[in-house]
Amino acid sequence: MDVMGKLLEEQGEHWILVMIVQWESFPQNPSPSNLNQHVRIKTISMAHGMCQAVWRPTFTGTVSSRGYKGEAPDDNKADLIEIPLPPWVEKRDEPIDIKRRRLLYESRKRGMLENCILLSLFAKRYLNTMTVSQLQQYDRLINEPSNDWDIYYWATEAQPTPEVYQGEVMEMLKEFTKNKNHEQRLDAPSLEYLEK
Repeated sequence: MDVMGKLLEEQGEHWILVMIVQWESFPQNPSPSNLNQHVRIKTISMAHGMCQAVWRPTFTGTVSSRGYKGEAPDDNKADLIEIPLPPWVEKRDEPIDIKRRRLLYESRKRGMLENCILLSLFAKRYLNTMTVSQLQQYDRLINEPSNDWDIYYWATEAQPTPEVYQGEVMEMLKEFTKNKNHEQRLDAPSLEYLEK
């Protein structure tokens, strides 16, 4: 039995061994026989329950150990590429019931989970009672912007909403997003509510 297995057996299964692995001139394909020459393992502590130390290999040599914590303050996002989408065209002669079904589908099938959950729950609550004008606003809101994150940021009021998307439906979405009733919103709703 190896040393770690022996330690864990002695301490019981609730103990967590915290280690820092240091790589020293690590070869491309190390063989098991020379692995110990290139890796030093230091035991930091034994902790009961949850480990509060961060599990992160410590690299030495030419590799930078700078931690990534999000965008750099001087990031001008010049490296981002915006892929143009075909312009949104409103479906003017679409029957209302078909429009509601299409918008329900488009509310559920987004490019990001946050909007899938938010818009599908919003659609469940409001889509069947929206007027024709509100349906047109909602259609434009969820289909015209080229970036789903923009919709999310507008709904959560992290960024100001452009004038073209300001309206009754956007205000409804912002209010819905505040979740004043503290509902649990972890997943898109099942479609069973449509069978009633």
